Amino acid sequence: MIGRLRGTLLEKKPPQLLLEVAGIGYEVNAPMTTFYDLPEAGSEITLHTHLAVREDAHVLYGFLREQDRLLFRTLIKVSGVGPKLALAILSGMPADEFASLVRIGDSAALTKLPGVGKKTAERLVVEMKDRLKDWQDVSLAMVSGAEAQAVSATNSSEKDAVSALISLGYKPQEASRMVSLIESEGLASEEMIRQALRTAAS
Repeated sequence: MIGRLRGTLLEKKPPQLLLEVAGIGYEVNAPMTTFYDLPEAGSEITLHTHLAVREDAHVLYGFLREQDRLLFRTLIKVSGVGPKLALAILSGMPADEFASLVRIGDSAALTKLPGVGKKTAERLVVEMKDRLKDWQDVSLAMVSGAEAQAVSATNSSEKDAVSALISLGYKPQEASRMVSLIESEGLASEEMIRQALRTAAS
């Protein structure tokens, strides 16, 4: 089991990043909550990882925060929740916010997450309430506007944002509409995705 990777961040193409470790490039799937806090390409980072082994592939999932990996592993134990949906849930809101909603039994709020319908939301509350009862809320660091690099919002960035939303479970037409509704000028694809997810949850 690969539990942690430290290396050079080569590429960021949500929901996947490429990390070079000792000359080997690892393709790692990560939630948007991790992408928001990633440094620029070329920087050294450490990821807490989870290796999912399937018949047709070995897939690595990476998280900057240990608590995100913990929630991911808790989510995939829920009936009907696979790694793809777990990643979408973590992309839709911070781990501590999700844990709080589960603890208070707010299944309606959970249905605003991509790929989570009424039945799935109710199942999440029922199966995870006891598992998250001791969850400690931790304030997650937010990237300030001053730290965010202002880059030109090209068609390529918009396509990357749409592609990432589709990977998170949104239908192509819905993903395109979500991106078109935000003021994308001057935004990087990660920020477009952040705003699109916020709009969908409101």
